[in-house]
Amino acid sequence: MQLEGKHVVVVGGSQGIGYETARLAKQLGADVTIASRSLSKLEEASERLGKVYTAIVDITDEAAVDRLFTTTGQVDHVYIAAGSFFGGKILDGSVEQFRPAIESRVWGSVYVIRAAVPKMFSGGSITLTGGLSTARPVAGAWATAVATAAAEQMSRALAIELTPIRVNAVSPGWTDTPMWDAIFGEAKQGAFQEVASKILTGRLATAEEVASSVIFLMTNPSITGEVIHVDGGHRYV
Repeated sequence: MQLEGKHVVVVGGSQGIGYETARLAKQLGADVTIASRSLSKLEEASERLGKVYTAIVDITDEAAVDRLFTTTGQVDHVYIAAGSFFGGKILDGSVEQFRPAIESRVWGSVYVIRAAVPKMFSGGSITLTGGLSTARPVAGAWATAVATAAAEQMSRALAIELTPIRVNAVSPGWTDTPMWDAIFGEAKQGAFQEVASKILTGRLATAEEVASSVIFLMTNPSITGEVIHVDGGHRYV
């Protein structure tokens, strides 16, 4: 299998796209480590996935990220799925409330990369998570747009700097993941239907579909510095 004997670390791997990436990697023969801030979510994910390594890690805590990679041994591929959404207009509230959206995708990714790369050999890869908001920012979500754009640009810049380690990004559009449950609650399906009616494919991507793109980036040795969009063409309409 394509990832047989490889060690894949998924930061933010207890649910959504991260979980599906861990599941697909395991199916392809990888040894998988999933990291998350939530012990309960890690336990639930581990029970469903079967034999995986787990670690409680807040990606914005540099010391915790360092501890994770101190104990992982060799690492072949890393996917950083962790990232938070925060809605709010730039003139409202305090500056501090916007920081988590940017810190998780930017500084959190920096912490992971600095800790992981010394454990990686030539042929390894790092995949970051951007998003539709890079190309289609909306009012009231500026912090998320800045964060996803930074993650995508980081993949291009670090592909040059970290060679022969490959660095790419996946850019999901609206994707049916648990993150939206907390945002929309019972209104989620109605919101999804409205969005689906406006995009080229007429449907939202699944977490598995986005995860399959992450696996593609891990397993294709000729791709680096790229951003793969999984958004149903939403950025064009």
